[in-house]
Amino acid sequence: MKTQSTNKLPIVLAGLLLGILMASMDNTIVATAMGNIVGELGGLDHFVWVTSAYMVAELAGMPIFGKLSDMYGRKKFFVFGMIVFMLGSVLCGTANSITELALYRAVQGIGGGALIPIAFAIMFDTVPLEKRGKLTGLFGAVFGLSSIFGPLAGAYITDHITWQWIFYINLPIGIAAFMMVTLFYKESHERSKQPIDWMGAATLLTGVICFMFALELGGKQLAWNSWIILALFAMAFVMLVLFVLAERRAEEPIISFRLFKNKLYTSSVLCGLFSGGSFIVASVYIPIFIQGVLGGSATNSGLVLLPMMVGSVITATVSGFLMSKISYRNIMIPTLVLFTGGMVLASTLTSESSRFIVTLYMVLIGLGIGGSFSVLGTAVMHGLSYKQRGMASSTFNFTRSLGMTIGITVFGLIQSRFFTGSLSPGGMNTSGLPEGFDLKDPHILLAPETRSLIPSELLKPISDTLASSIAVTFAWAIVPAALALAAATLMGRKKLDETAELKREAMVDSEEEGETPENEKLVMVP
Repeated sequence: MKTQSTNKLPIVLAGLLLGILMASMDNTIVATAMGNIVGELGGLDHFVWVTSAYMVAELAGMPIFGKLSDMYGRKKFFVFGMIVFMLGSVLCGTANSITELALYRAVQGIGGGALIPIAFAIMFDTVPLEKRGKLTGLFGAVFGLSSIFGPLAGAYITDHITWQWIFYINLPIGIAAFMMVTLFYKESHERSKQPIDWMGAATLLTGVICFMFALELGGKQLAWNSWIILALFAMAFVMLVLFVLAERRAEEPIISFRLFKNKLYTSSVLCGLFSGGSFIVASVYIPIFIQGVLGGSATNSGLVLLPMMVGSVITATVSGFLMSKISYRNIMIPTLVLFTGGMVLASTLTSESSRFIVTLYMVLIGLGIGGSFSVLGTAVMHGLSYKQRGMASSTFNFTRSLGMTIGITVFGLIQSRFFTGSLSPGGMNTSGLPEGFDLKDPHILLAPETRSLIPSELLKPISDTLASSIAVTFAWAIVPAALALAAATLMGRKKLDETAELKREAMVDSEEEGETPENEKLVMVP
């Protein structure tokens, strides 16, 4: 498959950036509006499915669509993802119940699973070598921007319009991206003669569904030791074993384990897994700290993430410029040192911490995480032929998203256990609370209308306990941050080398007529 460069490349790239922005911010924008959605549709006991359905469909689809784009062309699967995502958005806006909304969110997730990894692969295919690092930095900056912009947009839309528009807003963005890519992206390709890995797709899909549902239901609607949760984890493990066996035999595996023989690829994937699991703590718990401890509004608590956004955009962009000058490792190590340091400082937060101190810590965390948004996505495709980039990109994005999902589940459990344990009869007397108040419900402290009902003699110690639980959560999140830093030290001395890339492309061109199955040949250049 070869892409044809045209003078319309800026338009194509703008379309890809809009697609990434739309898909990657969707979960955060929905999370902000969940209170309003549940208030109108009901179904408080099932609202978790609204998030779970999207994440399951997205995670399961990423590796599958990435591999299919390698085999049959990227454009058709990116366009497919865009259409399905917009269709799901329209359906979500018309939902009349939480069950309907969860079902339609799964449709959205299928589209999202195609958009993000394929967009990065198309960028890598089409951008000239001398501009690839700079534009990778821009793509990484947009990806980081979306995780911060989502909560702000969600809060504003639900406050000033209606929650349905958090879905309808995708339509103008999606239509613009669809037109840009459809009309101006020219791609020539030869259809692969190799069969689709149906067994790998089936076992991966089943395994991800079981694992994600176990994480989402465990500790919330069902006890972790309930037979349903244990059965889901057991089934996920069995599917993992079957998936590995299927991939070892497949002619065109969805995830090639041969890629993991490359130290740069493996260390980059591990770095994304661990940094994603740690970064999600800052994205989720800093707004809760501002709102629940310092008493800020929902919109103001989201604004505290702006310094982190600015920091991440700066380092994502600068890292993109540096990739052709210094090694990936020498970019990632100092940025992850900043990130780990920011997480260490965040673990010292108390109810006496000022808004200024929180802002400083957020800037440090943002500066530290920004490099991963641009560098890692390039590093995992370093030296790969265009027929393997979709698989490499989708596997990396799958792993990073999985790290975030596991992170928010594990660290959410840590925060909840510490907080509720400290408020137990042996920890704090909460008899003065109004009848029906359940402090396990975070909206009690976050919503101004309920927060004002808590007696002043109880509000201070409860806020102190919430601050302590968040600090403990940040302390535990230092572990994956440090593991990400350790993985970065193993990335070697490779950088974005234009000469090596040109040699690789020339070698691939010369071998085009005599294609070898992917599991027999891995085209790489040191």
